[in-house]
Amino acid sequence: MMSVLLKFPKFSWVFVVCVAVSCGLICGYETGVGIVEGKLNVHLVPHSHDDVGWLKTVDQYFVGSNNSIQGACVENVLDSVVMSLLRDPNRKNGGWCMHDEAATHYVDMIDQTTLGHDLIKSNFNITPSAGWQIDPFGHSAVQAYLLGAELGFDSLHFARIDYQDRAKRKGDKSLEVVWRGSKTFGSSSQIFTNVFPRHYSAPDGFNFEVRGDFEPVQDDPLLFDMNVKKRVNDFIDAALTQANVTRTNHIMWTMGDDFQYQYAESFLKLSQLPLKLLPFVKMLFFLCVDMQTMEMLTGQAARQLEYLAGRRTRGPNTFSLGDALGIAQHHDAVTGTAKQHTTRDYEKRLAIGAVECPLLNISFCPPTENIPSGKSLVKLPVVVAYNPLGWSRTDVVRIPVKDANLVVQDDKGNTIKAQFIEFDNITSNLRSFYAEAYLGISPTEVPKYWLLFQASVPPLGFISVVDTPQNDSIEIGPGSLKMSFSLQSGQLKRIINSRTGIDLPIQQSYLWYGSGSGNQPSGAYIFHPDGSAPVIVSRSVPIKVIRGPLVDEVTRLYKDKEHAEFEFIIGPIPTDDGVGKEVITRITADMATNKVLYTDSNGRDFLKRLNLGMFTTDNKTELSVLVDRATGGASINDGQMEIMFHRRMLFDDGRGVGEALDETVCTKTTCQGLAVRGTYYMSANHVGSGSRWRRTTGQEIYSSLLLAFTHEKQDNWKASHSMRSTTMDPNYTLPPNIALITLQELEGGSALLRLAHLYEAGEDADFSTLVQVELKKMFGAKTIKTITETSLSANQDKSVIKRMPWKVEGGSGSESAPIRGGRLDPSALVVELGPMEIRTFILQI
Repeated sequence: MMSVLLKFPKFSWVFVVCVAVSCGLICGYETGVGIVEGKLNVHLVPHSHDDVGWLKTVDQYFVGSNNSIQGACVENVLDSVVMSLLRDPNRKNGGWCMHDEAATHYVDMIDQTTLGHDLIKSNFNITPSAGWQIDPFGHSAVQAYLLGAELGFDSLHFARIDYQDRAKRKGDKSLEVVWRGSKTFGSSSQIFTNVFPRHYSAPDGFNFEVRGDFEPVQDDPLLFDMNVKKRVNDFIDAALTQANVTRTNHIMWTMGDDFQYQYAESFLKLSQLPLKLLPFVKMLFFLCVDMQTMEMLTGQAARQLEYLAGRRTRGPNTFSLGDALGIAQHHDAVTGTAKQHTTRDYEKRLAIGAVECPLLNISFCPPTENIPSGKSLVKLPVVVAYNPLGWSRTDVVRIPVKDANLVVQDDKGNTIKAQFIEFDNITSNLRSFYAEAYLGISPTEVPKYWLLFQASVPPLGFISVVDTPQNDSIEIGPGSLKMSFSLQSGQLKRIINSRTGIDLPIQQSYLWYGSGSGNQPSGAYIFHPDGSAPVIVSRSVPIKVIRGPLVDEVTRLYKDKEHAEFEFIIGPIPTDDGVGKEVITRITADMATNKVLYTDSNGRDFLKRLNLGMFTTDNKTELSVLVDRATGGASINDGQMEIMFHRRMLFDDGRGVGEALDETVCTKTTCQGLAVRGTYYMSANHVGSGSRWRRTTGQEIYSSLLLAFTHEKQDNWKASHSMRSTTMDPNYTLPPNIALITLQELEGGSALLRLAHLYEAGEDADFSTLVQVELKKMFGAKTIKTITETSLSANQDKSVIKRMPWKVEGGSGSESAPIRGGRLDPSALVVELGPMEIRTFILQI
């Protein structure tokens, strides 16, 4: 078994990567492995694209069950390919993780790639040099420069682009390009990019899978129907057809498809036979299995805590706990393009990892709800808040409680200002239904309030607070940010910031597009509205302002925060009228933006065109929106932004999944459409100053406080536990333009460290600069014995990376070099980072 021989972790079959490795397999046919100038060089790349769940679940794909949906067995692929490799050791493969590129965050992309490269290095001793992203739905600039050039890759290969774009590129021979994905790094991070002229399958007639539709090559003269000459001519015709749409005398044939090579020897053997009579076509043969699953997406806070506490040799660790999150980032999972039973399998895997407060997002959290009366003899709820950022932060913690007769005490026993907000009926009903649907229990008591309090937490540190009974209440006025709402309609009218002088007329409302149902219905893959104008959900809403020391809530306006927080609950979406609906929020500001919209690329760069956030600007004001999940965004009219939050359709869009995107949640007696709860954040700033809010708040949203709960007698807890702590020197924090994106213990006791500069070149006058991080202060009492800088995925020393140079038509070569940090002095341990730079180190502590 492959998984035993190579000591892969569970689900590692999902994860084998495709690296083109030439071999001498076909030397007997006078083809060799070298390049021949003046001839057409055809590169054969056999590959099997094995999804980690799509039409079937992960486990069903692996063992080959539920074949009434799709005949696919990854275990057969592994066994067959490995045996074929063993029969000829010159056949080689490699592997890396194939994440989605639209709905993922750059930190998660780095983590997944790091894990994949570690598996390849450990098991094959290979360092990949090419990106194989054949199936994600579109491709991002961050993938090109960060997960391509900055990894040390020479090339990137993929199949999915818009059909109109592909047709144009085939016509003008621009399928092969040199992609400069970063404005900051320019040509220093460019990468050769190869777009396949068709799907990632073999040319017609050359799919040699046992069940494929092909004419076998019959080369035995003792048998009838010998067809070598015909099949060679077919091969030449197909090669010339592809050569006519490419720029050079090198073409790639992707010899495979989804779940191919279940009988690898047959496929590989037949692939070699047409090469016998090709005197003028140069053949290069590669073997590639890109079984891209199990992308590892473990939360950075959990990895940091594991590093601080020491990695367990037994029991749970971040690798096993992150397994479900990794699988969920697959490009048919995080995108919502799998069958419903597969999606529920993803949900089940995620649910297994949640123990305390598993449904806090629908206000179900037993540890904070069951607070007994009395004070001295009972165990009281203790909330521990951990800050995974390298800066100190003050955030508002919000937990459900059933008693407003409480005070919150900090680590010194001082009372923290707190506020109680009554539950609304929508929250209560949502809580009851989903607790029964997901946990199989009906809560006997319903909390009456949200308890809100501010937690000031040191970098890489935690604080503990205790909730105790009391009889007081506190009230204080709002901060500098104000919002004006119409008393008649209840809708937003203006944003005013008394500190910055911003006064922006603005409207915000919810609408829905009717889903198209004709020849091309709207569905899991395609947004295709029916052509009618979107319908406003409600022209007037009840307005209820709840005032307190922390929040003025219609939306939430936090004291000391200069943005508004909009929490929404959408659903169940009704479809009784036979119309699918796709719900958006529309934000319209009095701004002359010329319909220009800027959105993020995987949460990293901002490009002129949503995953983390979006903003629009005129010559006076920037209006920015950040989201807590990947969403669709657009600017249809001047000064306007639309963000899609929820969809429910009645028809399949005909793109492969085979069912409508009609998600339901069921208790034992009732089923209803899925409801979603989420948050987005909005800020208005003067032109040029919005980036600081987007960068800092974006990090706080991605790396939120990690809450843990327990019950303990107050005096016992204080006597036996530290109430406040930080890993860093208590007088040091990271600079505000630097983020700690990885701190992880590796096998053998070493630590993986990644630091990222958050700003692009020219984005901010003060923060788009070279900056220093003092590692001695960052690690506090710990001593760094040795430190080695590595590639982004930590699979090779940075000093050995040598990438291919590319000549670009029209390139003058006169552009200025990007600002990058200098070589690290291992004695001073001061790391420099230039704009957008990410540096990776392995430390011995």
